[in-house]
Amino acid sequence: MTGMDGALSRTGLRGREAELRTLATLISSVADTGSGALALIQGEPGIGKTTLLTEAAAKAGAAGFSVCVGRADELHHLVPLSSLAACVVYGDPDITLDGVLYDGPDGTPDGGRPLLSGDAFAELARHHDQGIWLVERLAEAIETRAAGAPVLISLDDVQWADPLSRFVLQQLPARLRTSPVLWILTSRPEPAGPAEEIVAAAAGNLPTVALPLGPLSGTAVSQLAGDTLGADVDGPVRKLLDGAGGNPFLAVELLAGLRSDGAAATTADEGGGEAVAGDAAGEATGDVVGTSGEESIPPGLVTGVRGRLRSLSPDTLRFLQMGAVLGRRFGFQDAAALRGLPAAELITALDEAVRTGLLDDDGDQLAFRHDLLRQAVYADISPSARKALHREAARILVAAGHRPIDAVPHILLGAVPGDEEAVALLRRAAEDVLPVTPDLAADLMTRALELVPPARPLWFAVGEQAILCLTQAGRNLEALSMGDRLLAGRPPLETFGRLQAALGATLWSMDLAGELRRRAEAALATGSVTPEIAARLTALRALALSREQNLVAAREAGEDALRGALAIGDREAHVLALSGLGEIAQNAGESMVAKERFAALSTLDSAFLPEEIVAHLHADDFATAERLLARARDVTETRQAMLQWAQGQHDLGIGRLDDADAGFATMERLENEVRVSVQQLNGRVLRSRIAMLRGDGDAAREHLAAARERLAAKPNPGNTAAVRFLEAIHAEADGDLDRAVDRIRHVQREGSFMRWRLLRVYVAAAARTALRAGDRALAEDLAAQAGTYADLNPAVPTATGLAAQALGLVRDDSALLVRATELLGAGPRPLVRADADVDLGRALLAAGDRSRAAAALTRARDTFAETGAHAGAARAQQALDRTESGPGSGTVRGSGGRRVTAGPRPVQGWEALTASEKKIARLIAQGHTNRSAADLLVLSPHTVNTHLTSAFRKLSVNSRVQLANLVAALPDD
Repeated sequence: MTGMDGALSRTGLRGREAELRTLATLISSVADTGSGALALIQGEPGIGKTTLLTEAAAKAGAAGFSVCVGRADELHHLVPLSSLAACVVYGDPDITLDGVLYDGPDGTPDGGRPLLSGDAFAELARHHDQGIWLVERLAEAIETRAAGAPVLISLDDVQWADPLSRFVLQQLPARLRTSPVLWILTSRPEPAGPAEEIVAAAAGNLPTVALPLGPLSGTAVSQLAGDTLGADVDGPVRKLLDGAGGNPFLAVELLAGLRSDGAAATTADEGGGEAVAGDAAGEATGDVVGTSGEESIPPGLVTGVRGRLRSLSPDTLRFLQMGAVLGRRFGFQDAAALRGLPAAELITALDEAVRTGLLDDDGDQLAFRHDLLRQAVYADISPSARKALHREAARILVAAGHRPIDAVPHILLGAVPGDEEAVALLRRAAEDVLPVTPDLAADLMTRALELVPPARPLWFAVGEQAILCLTQAGRNLEALSMGDRLLAGRPPLETFGRLQAALGATLWSMDLAGELRRRAEAALATGSVTPEIAARLTALRALALSREQNLVAAREAGEDALRGALAIGDREAHVLALSGLGEIAQNAGESMVAKERFAALSTLDSAFLPEEIVAHLHADDFATAERLLARARDVTETRQAMLQWAQGQHDLGIGRLDDADAGFATMERLENEVRVSVQQLNGRVLRSRIAMLRGDGDAAREHLAAARERLAAKPNPGNTAAVRFLEAIHAEADGDLDRAVDRIRHVQREGSFMRWRLLRVYVAAAARTALRAGDRALAEDLAAQAGTYADLNPAVPTATGLAAQALGLVRDDSALLVRATELLGAGPRPLVRADADVDLGRALLAAGDRSRAAAALTRARDTFAETGAHAGAARAQQALDRTESGPGSGTVRGSGGRRVTAGPRPVQGWEALTASEKKIARLIAQGHTNRSAADLLVLSPHTVNTHLTSAFRKLSVNSRVQLANLVAALPDD
C-alpha cells in the first residue's frame, strides 16, 4: 500500500508483460541492425503508458543506449521547442526509474548526459524560425551520438507537444532511419492527432510499432491491489475495484482514497517506495489550449481523490487548487502569488502536498504526480472561480517575467470581450511566435480580434496584424476575407491605406497582380496615408507592374519607390522596392541588372540570398554563385527550400544531372514539410527535362503529369508557359511536331517577359524544333528574341552563344555555329555547349566536312556521356555514325575510338546507383555524416540525404553499418 510518506509500494509491472517484450525486441533490433525504429504507446489517461515507457527506458539504458526521456506539458504546448527541450536537454526526473542513471559504453552515465547541452540547444532555439535548418542540425547532433552508441529518444504525452516540436518529430525519425535511434512516444487515442501525424511521416521509412493499451485484466488488477495493500483483497474491495474499469491509476487512487479514510488501514504496508505498478504516473490528458482540462474525468477518480483530500488542511487544499489552475507543472512562487500569500506562509501546505504523494518537487518546479489528480482537484473549483483565476494567473505570470506565450493558455480560458489587456497580451504572443509557428500566431490574432468590439481603432489595428499573420501562415483566402471585412467597417483613410498595404503580400501570393495595383493606387489616391505606408504602397504598385507588358513604366515606378523608401528609411518599403526592381529586370531580360538588384536585396535581407544566387547563375557568374551557396549553408535566415532550388539550378547548369534531380526532389520535400509550394511546378518541369536527357521516358512523363497537376492548382502565366514548353519538348520527342510548335507559340503569346525567363537556355532548341516543323517564321522570331537578349547581356557567354546558335540554325550558317560553340565554350554550361556541338556537327556533315563534323560530334557525345545525359549522347552518336568516309569504311568513333552506349541502368544493386550516389555511399561507409559528406561534395546535407535514401533503397540496406559492410565487400575500382 503506502509508506509513511504516502507513496505506494512497487513490486513490478502488472498486466503489460507482452507489450514490454515487444519493446525489448525492438530495442535489441535497433542495437543489432544499427537502423532506426519507432513505437507508439497509446491508451486512455492512467492506463499505464508512462510506466511502460519507463520500463522500456530502463531496459534500453541497461543495454547501452543513450537515453533521452521527456514529457510534453499541457500548459507549455504553445511554447516553441519546449517539448523537444524536455526530451533532449532536460529529461524528466519523474520518468527516471528509481533515480538510476544507466552507464553508456564509455562508463559515463548517459541518463545524466543530455543529448545537447542547454547552451547548444539555446543556440538552436534562437533559429527556431528556420524549421528545416533546425531539423538538420538536430539530426547531426543525434547522428553523432548514435555513431558511438544507440540512442533512445522518447516523449511522453506527445498529444501536448508544441507545434514546432511536432514538426521536428515528423522529420527526424525518417531522416535518421539509417542510424541506431529508437523513438518511443506515448499518447492518448486521438485520430489525426500529433502522434498519428508523426507515425504517418515515419511509416514506410523505418519500422513502426503500435502498442494500444486496453484495460487491465481482473487478475492483473487484483495483483495490483495486492501489491498496493500488501495483502489479498476481500470482496468489498474487489467490488470497488471493478468500478475502475481496468484502469490501473484509477484503481490505485481508489485504494489510496480508502486508505485516507482508514478503510484499509489494517492492510497498510509501511515499506515505502514509488507507485509505478501500471499507474502511468505523470500522463497528461486534455485537449488543445482553450479547454478547461476537466473533461472525461472518471467519477470514481473524483471520489477517490476527494477521499485523500479530506485529510488535508484547508490551506493545503486551497494551495493545490491554485496549482491545478496553473497546470500540471507550476512554480511555487506563482502558486503563492495566485493564492495571494507570501511563499513562506505556504511552506507547510507544500510539505503536506508532497508528503501525501499528490505533488512531486524537483527543486525547480512542482508537478501533480498525474494529470488526472490535477483534473480531479480542478473539478472541485466552481466554473466562475476558474475563469477568474485563469485571468489572474495570466497577469501574475507576465508580471513575474514569463513570456507572453506562457500566459496565453490562461488568457484563452479567462478573457472576456472588451478585455484590452488580454488583447495586448495575445498580440505580443503572436508577434513572438510568428517566425516559428505562423499558424498559431494567426489563430491567436483571430481570437484577439474577436475580443475587440468592431469598428473601434483597436479593431483595425488588431485586424491589420491578423492579416499579416494569416498571410505568413499561407492562409491567403482568410487574410483577404478578413481584410475586406475590416475595409467594410469604413476605417479612417489613413487606416484604409495601412490595411491595403497589409494585404499587398496576400494579393501577390495569390497571383492577383492587377488587383494589387488597383488597391495600391486607390490607397495612394486618398492622399491621407503616412509617409512610410505611402512608400510601401508605391513599392507594391511597382511590384505589381512587373507583371505587365510596359516594363519601362514599371522600372520608373520601381526607381521612384526605391528613392522614396531610402528617403524615409523604411526597411519594408526598401525590401519591396528592390524586390520589384529585381523582378522587372528579370522580366526585361536584363540579367546583369537583375544580379545587381538581388545582390542589394540579399544584403538588406539575407532571406533573399537564393534569389541573388539564381541571378548570378543567369549571368553565368557561377563562381560567385558557388561562394554564396557555401555561405548560405550557415545562414539560418535563408529559406532552405529556395536555397535548394538555387543549388539545383547550379547543378543542372554545370551538368551534374544526378545532383540536380536529387536537389529538386529535395526542394519539393522541403516545401511540403513547411506546407508552402513556391517552385514545385518548376522543379517538376526541370526534372522532366533531366529525365529526357537521361533517356528515361517514363520518369519524364511522370514529372510532366505532376507539373500539370500543380498547374491546375496555380494557373498563373509563368506556370502555364513552363508547362506548355515542356509539352512542346515531349511532343517533339513523340514525333508530333505540329503540337510542339503550337506549344512554343503559346509560350510566345504569354508575353515578352516569359521569353526571357523561360527560354533563357532553351531558345536555340526551340528554334530548331520550329525549323524541323517547317515553321520558319517562328524560328526567325525565336532567333531575333535570342539576339535581343544577347544585346541586353553582352558579357554573358550563354546569351551571346545561344544567339549565334539560333541565328546559325535559321541561316544554315556553319560559321555562326562555330562561333556559337566558341562563345559557349567560354561559359560554364557544358550541356548547352554540347547541344551546339551537335548542331555544328550536323551542319558540317551536311556540308561534306566529315572530319570537323566528327570532332564536334565526338566532343558533344563525350560531354553528354560524362554528365549522364544518355539520350543526348545517343543523339550525338547517331549523327556521328553518319560520318563514315565511304562504303565499307569503319565509323569514326571519336576520342579513343570508343562508342558510347547507354543501356538501361539496373534497378537494384551497386550498379543501380548513380555516380553521385556511389560517391556518397562510400563517404558514409567511411564514417562521414551527411554534413561532412555534403561539405566534401559541395552539396547541401538535404541533397546528400536524398541521394542516400535512394542508395539505401537500391542496395536493400537499412543502416549505415550494413552499408559499410556492403561497400567493404566491393572489389577495388
